[in-house]
Amino acid sequence: MQPKSHTLFHFTKNLEFLKDILRNGFWPRYCLEDVKWYNGNESQSAYPIICFCDIPLSRVDEHVNFYGHFGIGVTREWAKLNKLAPVIYLNEGSAQQLALTNLFLENLKGKQFYSGVGDDINNIMTHIKPIEGKMYINGQFILKEFHQENEWRFAVNGKYIELKAKPFLLEKHFQDAQLLEKENLKTKEHYSVKISPSDIKYLFVKTDSEIPDLINFIQTELDHFASSEVKILMSRVVSLETISRDM
Repeated sequence: MQPKSHTLFHFTKNLEFLKDILRNGFWPRYCLEDVKWYNGNESQSAYPIICFCDIPLSRVDEHVNFYGHFGIGVTREWAKLNKLAPVIYLNEGSAQQLALTNLFLENLKGKQFYSGVGDDINNIMTHIKPIEGKMYINGQFILKEFHQENEWRFAVNGKYIELKAKPFLLEKHFQDAQLLEKENLKTKEHYSVKISPSDIKYLFVKTDSEIPDLINFIQTELDHFASSEVKILMSRVVSLETISRDM
């Protein structure tokens, strides 16, 4: 069995979210991250990111049960072109974790190493997770082994583009529904990552009965693409119900 997939997967909670990705691209949303490894406190910070994984399909059940039964698989070529990168998993108390913490905290003390260092630190922070920690989902925190997810990410970074949304939100600001919606709408407008049929290897729905709905959507809403591309894209649709029977 391959330990990793050659395809990167993104899963979501319902079919409408999947359709929105096909229509408008992936939307970087603010996600709370466990940053105890960094500051030693039971706190979280939220960054505008898009999350993917490269787990093999044989392990997909455990992933979709947590994140949602609708998904899309994209090529690694698309991922590299759009500057996605794997997450770095840190063991708390390791030399690497201590080195990064010291570097980042020294910068906060006013010892800026060079102009723009803050943007570089934010970019690194968006791609670091503890091996295990607390994750905020469905309105509550749960413990999770993050390293099992083989995660890749796209993150909005102010060093290489004009930043029109906040680089991060503190937990108290993330919990402010109006502020969160305002910033999320900014990231959708300015930083959504487009995708074309040739970039897509899989489209997942939960059950066989939902396949016709997605096929109809592709035929009617994505008809601005070449007809040959649309036909290939329709062939990529598969239900997790069917896949699970063969695993």
